[in-house]
Amino acid sequence: LACSHHHCAFPVSRHELCVWNTATAQPLYLSGHRCSISALSFGSRISPLLVCSASHDHVIVWNLDECTQKVEEGFPPRGIVIGTLLGMVLHVRFSPDDQQVAVCTGNQIYMLSAKNEAILARLDGHLAPVTAAEFCTWEKSRLISVSEDRTFKARKFVWDYATNQLIYQSGIITAFPLLSLLTDEENKQIITGCAEGQLWIFSLISGHNYRCVAHIDLKKEQEKFCHKVWKSGKEIGEGQNNSKLCKTDNLRPEGSVETSLPILLIEHCDFFVCFHNEENTYSSQNTSYFWIGTSTGLLIINLANFELEAFLSYRDYSDLSIQIARSCALTRKAVNGKVLCLITSMFEDMIALVEVNLAALVTTQHRYFLPRGNEKSLSVFASVTVHTSFLSNHYFRVISHKCVVPFLCKLNYFPTGEKNTVKDKPLVFHNKIKSSGYTAAPRMTMFSPNTNLKRKEVSKWKISCKCKNKEYPLESYPPIKYEKEISVTCKPTPIFCVQYSGDGELLACGQADKTVLIFNSNLTDVHNVFSGHDGAVNSVGWSHDRKWLVSASEDRTLRVWSVCNKEPALILGKEKFRKTVRFAQFYFIDTFILLCCGAEFNLLSFHLDTTKDDLKRYKPRSVCKLVQKFPMTSAMEITGLSAVNEFYSYIVLTAGSNRALEVFDLNAGCSTAVIQEAHVRSVHQICQNKGSSFSTQQTEAYNLFLTTAAGDGIKLWDLRTLR
Repeated sequence: LACSHHHCAFPVSRHELCVWNTATAQPLYLSGHRCSISALSFGSRISPLLVCSASHDHVIVWNLDECTQKVEEGFPPRGIVIGTLLGMVLHVRFSPDDQQVAVCTGNQIYMLSAKNEAILARLDGHLAPVTAAEFCTWEKSRLISVSEDRTFKARKFVWDYATNQLIYQSGIITAFPLLSLLTDEENKQIITGCAEGQLWIFSLISGHNYRCVAHIDLKKEQEKFCHKVWKSGKEIGEGQNNSKLCKTDNLRPEGSVETSLPILLIEHCDFFVCFHNEENTYSSQNTSYFWIGTSTGLLIINLANFELEAFLSYRDYSDLSIQIARSCALTRKAVNGKVLCLITSMFEDMIALVEVNLAALVTTQHRYFLPRGNEKSLSVFASVTVHTSFLSNHYFRVISHKCVVPFLCKLNYFPTGEKNTVKDKPLVFHNKIKSSGYTAAPRMTMFSPNTNLKRKEVSKWKISCKCKNKEYPLESYPPIKYEKEISVTCKPTPIFCVQYSGDGELLACGQADKTVLIFNSNLTDVHNVFSGHDGAVNSVGWSHDRKWLVSASEDRTLRVWSVCNKEPALILGKEKFRKTVRFAQFYFIDTFILLCCGAEFNLLSFHLDTTKDDLKRYKPRSVCKLVQKFPMTSAMEITGLSAVNEFYSYIVLTAGSNRALEVFDLNAGCSTAVIQEAHVRSVHQICQNKGSSFSTQQTEAYNLFLTTAAGDGIKLWDLRTLR
C-alpha cells in the first residue's frame, strides 16, 4: 500500500496497479508487471508525481501526469523499467529529489536511477531481509535501513550510497524484528519500531554518534492513556470509565487477548493544521507528532514528552470490519482536517479506506470520552455499508497477490449493479491450484462452505475424492474388530499420537523413542522414519497438500518434515518456547502453524524452502515468525486444541486444565465464548469434522458439531448454541 497527498495506490490483481485520486474519485489502472506487486512508493515531489511499483520481475517508475494523459488519449499508459529480476522486493523508496530509488530485496539494497535502467550501487552488509529504508532529507547521500537478523532479528545500518561504504553499524537493538523506519528532518532523528510494540529514537546530529534519544513502550503508554481516561471518568461520574478505550492489561475484560502490537507504519502527523479553527491547542507549536500504525489501531505520539496523544482502535467502530491489520498506509498531509488511511486485513481478503477527523478524535479523547457507536471522527468505506464512492463501483473485483510470508492477502471489493465475473486463478504462488470459490466475496459465517459450484466442478471433485479418499459407509456398523497388528519397534515403546493424512494413504505415529514413523494406510510398509527430537513426540500433523508433517516434542522443539526427505525443513528450538510444545498442526490451508505452549496457543506464519546453497549449505532457508499469542481464560495449561485446515475457518477450539472449553475467533482476534465446567475432569481431546468445504448439506450440518473427551466421558456439542 502507498498514500500521497491526493492519491492512494494498491494492487488490484497479480500484476495490475490501481492509483485512486481522492480529489476526483477516479481510478487509474497501470499494467506492466508479470509477477505480483510486492512494494509501492510515491515520489517526494508533487509535480510531477511519480509512483514506483516493484515485483519479482520488474521495478517500474510511473509518471502519473503522463499516464493520465495517455489514458485520456486512448493509449495504454507506460512506465519506465528501472530494474529487472532483482528478486523479491520488500520495500522501495524515492530519494528527496526523485532522481534515485532505493530497492530493498533480500539482504541487499540496490540504488537505481529513476530515469533509466541503471544500477548506481549495491549495498551489502545485512545478514537478513531488509524491511525498510529511508533517505535523510537533509543529507541526500545518506540512506538508513533496518533489517531482521536471524536469532537477534534486527540490525540497523547507515550507508553513504555515493561511495558505497558502510559508515555506521548499530548494535543489537531488540530481540524482535525491526519492521518500520522514519526520518525526522526537524530534529535530525530517526524513529524505528519493532514487532513487539517498541519504539527507538536515535539522533543523527553530528557528534552524537547515533546515540539513543528515547525508548518508548507503546503498550505501557497505551495503558497510561487508558488509565487516565478511566480515572477522569470515575471522578466525573458519567460512566466514561466503561469506554472501550479503557481495555488495559489490568482492566481487560474476560475473553479478550493480548496482542504483540507490531509497528507496521511510522508517519508524520499534520497535527496543528487540523486545529487551525480551535481557540486552544493541546501542546506547543514546536512539538512534533507522529502516527504509529499497528495491527490493532492507530496511535499519535508526542515527541516532546514521548506520550500518547490519541488512540484509535479498529475494533471500536462497528462499520469497520477489519479488526487486525496486516499492513497500512497513511497520507502525510491532512486534507480539510482529515487523514486517509488504507488498511488490509490479516485474515480476510479485504481492504478498507478509513477517513479520520484528527481534530474530532483528539478533542473527544482529551475530554476523556470516546463515543461508542458514534463514528463522527471516522468514516469507513468497507464491506458493511456501501457508500456512493469509488470503492462501491464495479471496477473492483476479487484478486490475489503473492507475499514474502504466505499470508492470505487478497483485496476484496463489493460491486453494485451488474454481476462481476472473474476467472478462477491460482492462489498459491506458481502452483496451478484453483481458488476453490475465492472468486466470490468471502464467507463471513463460520463453517459455511461454498456450495455455489458448477455441476461439472462438483462432479470432478467427487470423482477425485472417490479415487483418493477411503470413505467409511454410513450404513455400516462401527468397527469393533481389528484386522492387523504390527510391532513398530523391537522393544515395547509407547505411541503417543497417530494421524492419518487427508487422503487416507499415510499414517504418522509419534513415539516415546523420539522418532516419527510414517506407514502406508494398510500398515504393510514403513514409508519413512524421522529422527532428531530429544524427547518423546507428543503430536504430529499433516499439511493440506500431504507434503509436509509437523511434529512437537517434550524437548520443547517443533520440527516440520518433508515427506520425501529425512532432514527437517524447519526447526524451532528451545529458546522459542518456555514450556513443552503440544498440539502442533497446520492451519488456514497451510498458511499458519498452531501450537500450544502452557496456557496459550501461538499462531505462527512460515515459509518452507528445502533447497540448499553449496556455499551456505548450513544456513537454513525456511523461516517462521510469531503472529500472535492467544491465552486461555483462567487456565494453567491447554489440554486440547482443534482447528480446521482443510478449508478456511477462523474458529480455534481449546480446552484447559480448568475444565473449560473456549472458542476463539482469529478473524476478530479474541475469545468469543467460554464454556465453564464443560466436563467434570479436564478435556484431553477435541474432535470436529474436518471435511472439505465442498460438502453437501448433510456434511455442512456435521461441521456445526464437535466432540470432547475427558475422564468422565464423551460429549457432543452444538456450535450454534454451545450446548
